[in-house]
Amino acid sequence: MTMEIDVLEISERSAKFVLSNVSAAFANGIRRAALSDVPTLAIDDVNIYNNTSVLFDEQLALRLGLIPLAANMDELVPMEECSCGGTECPACKVSLTLSAEGPKIVYSGDLISSDETVQPADSNIPIIDLREGQKVVLEAIAHVGYGYQHAKWQAGVACGYKNMPVVTFNNCDMCTACIKECPQSIIKMGPEGAEISEEDIFKCILCKLCAEKCDIDAITVSQDENSFILTMESDGSYTIQELIINAGKNIKDKAARMGEILDSL
Repeated sequence: MTMEIDVLEISERSAKFVLSNVSAAFANGIRRAALSDVPTLAIDDVNIYNNTSVLFDEQLALRLGLIPLAANMDELVPMEECSCGGTECPACKVSLTLSAEGPKIVYSGDLISSDETVQPADSNIPIIDLREGQKVVLEAIAHVGYGYQHAKWQAGVACGYKNMPVVTFNNCDMCTACIKECPQSIIKMGPEGAEISEEDIFKCILCKLCAEKCDIDAITVSQDENSFILTMESDGSYTIQELIINAGKNIKDKAARMGEILDSL
């Protein structure tokens, strides 16, 4: 059977869609690839020249490392894969500087990048609140990495999936007990008894409280073993479309490499 994709919701940074005619391993592979195998750019080293704020240098560096950076990833590579041999050239290193004096709140948008194509994904992320006379002067060095190395390189956030719910109603006596019990409020009373619309079935959390509440066992709650609802969100370093495409490409490339290895045996 051919894999089918039904998009339920999509925006620049998040998506909800149904994958049908696939295995749980494939759905989980897409989720894991988005979380850990899509390369991103993140601040990895920080040279602090002046810091008279209330934050220790280490705390300041940790905050900087968790600022998502949007970049053209086609032009950047990890240091270990760069032709410069790890000496840090523009292909594997981007420098961002920060010079601020209080009183003011310093935001991610105050970082000045050496590469105009590399910018914080959001300009309004608070970094530090400087009071009168407090200063911060630093250089932040960003490198390419992967989510499996550290969370700061994790492009996908809140990525998960569940099996497609299958709820059937047989010989309903219209007592409305299941309607009152459903925590998602998706069961409605139709002309022939309780029912869930095609639009609302995606909201089912498979808790089975409706089936447990039914005294005549008229409700059956199960799941489709070959259909999955995926919810994915990007940190802003990629659009959600780019994140999903890169996750799928990563799986395809890994499968191709495994095929080559098996062919050589």
